[in-house]
Amino acid sequence: MSKLRMGIIGVGGIAETRHIPAYLHLQDIVEVTAVCDVNRVRAEEVANKFDIATVFENYQDIFPVVDAVTICTPNKFHAEIAVRALEAGIHVLCEKPMAMTTQEAEVMLAASEKSGKLLSIAYHYRFVESVQLAKKTMNEVGDPLVTRVQAMRRRKVPGWGVFTNKEMQGGGSLIDWGCHLLDAALWMLDKRKPIEVSGQTYNRLSKTPNQINEWGTFDHHTFDVDDHVTAYIRFDDHSTILFECSWAANIKEDTTQISISGVDGGLQVFPFESYTPKHGAFTTSSAYVQDDQHQAGILQAKNFIESCLGHAELVNKPEESLQVTQLIDAIYKSSTSGRSVRIQ
Repeated sequence: MSKLRMGIIGVGGIAETRHIPAYLHLQDIVEVTAVCDVNRVRAEEVANKFDIATVFENYQDIFPVVDAVTICTPNKFHAEIAVRALEAGIHVLCEKPMAMTTQEAEVMLAASEKSGKLLSIAYHYRFVESVQLAKKTMNEVGDPLVTRVQAMRRRKVPGWGVFTNKEMQGGGSLIDWGCHLLDAALWMLDKRKPIEVSGQTYNRLSKTPNQINEWGTFDHHTFDVDDHVTAYIRFDDHSTILFECSWAANIKEDTTQISISGVDGGLQVFPFESYTPKHGAFTTSSAYVQDDQHQAGILQAKNFIESCLGHAELVNKPEESLQVTQLIDAIYKSSTSGRSVRIQ
């Protein structure tokens, strides 16, 4: 099997801790041939750390020496870089979220379809073991009625990078953290069409002084993104999602959960359990799974590489990631307008 030549655009934490290590684990099918960052000193540090031969400052210079790129820049630059790469005949794995807006995401999808090159968004929770098991168990749930999604952190606003900069990121806890669980839930629900969203965003807590925060420090004066979000999503089959995410909730402990109540049964994902009435009793089944985030990153990388090489089908399809961005947009618009938002 030939190796895929991979380039990394943006060498921040997610590139250094997830993507590059995953590719190094898969050296029989991929070679990281170059890295690129506007901060050349930082790019050279990462290249030296991982023994990567070539460093660029301009992302377009990387295209001639790679077959695919992984985009790990701030969200503001996802669409521009992805479109240019696809137009240059380069496959693209882009960090989540897909883009800042639905319109940008649609342009990315169109560029992929026109070029014939693959575009995938790094929603790696699809490869977490409990989510994979839940996806396979959905036939026991039957038609889903209510899905509950919680991506809740207690006082963990990311105090590094540009996470709290709306101009660079487009949003906060929803577009950074909640989107992972929202994508995983939509994948499990399998092509159901959302038709209406009512949402509310908050940031009062992070705009008050003297905050306790476990993940570094940030300036409450300039904090301009959401730190807590709630939403209610209706689908065309009358099923619903109750959604909540936060970076900074005043709660007892962090909570990461997806649960689904269906006509025939139900399940929760973390830890995995399924609930089914059978033999005159209501039964609960559980499974031992590790939910290793590092391993999920490797599986995501492997699927993308093998898909680029023509040996697999993408698990993270761009049209599904576009739907996540549409819902993110709708939640923000609903909060701003104070009204529910219809999705076409």
